[in-house]
Amino acid sequence: MLKILAVGKRHESWVLEGVERYHKRLRRPWDIKWILLPHSAYEGQQARREESQALLSRLDPHDFVVLLDERGKLLDSPALSRIIQGEIDVSRTVVFVIGGAYGVDDALTQRADIVWSLSPLVFPHQLVRLILIEQLYRAQSIAMSHPYHHA
Repeated sequence: MLKILAVGKRHESWVLEGVERYHKRLRRPWDIKWILLPHSAYEGQQARREESQALLSRLDPHDFVVLLDERGKLLDSPALSRIIQGEIDVSRTVVFVIGGAYGVDDALTQRADIVWSLSPLVFPHQLVRLILIEQLYRAQSIAMSHPYHHA
């Protein structure tokens, strides 16, 4: 199973249609559970700390955690597919974490098995959700030798 933990409000209408489109295409064991956590009432470091603790509290010790951060490692789609499929093959839940506007603290970064960058650019969190779910569908397609991904 895959989970997406994200800080922020529910999907905005301009993102919802795209998220639902890819969500419906994902099949077991690549199906996704979304968990959206509220923004902290604080700002800066205090918000980062509070949101990171909320995210950490939702992680199981056996989860394989992929933290999305623009300073992370760049992966191409086939590499992402291999990583996810490898974890699914050993029955681990893969959890993708999207932090809040102030990022995440060191405790969450250290808990991550991979810190992954979609791009060195910074994107709005709503757009990251759409890009992420499309990449998960693409990764599933690669793993299943479906022609969606043209290498």
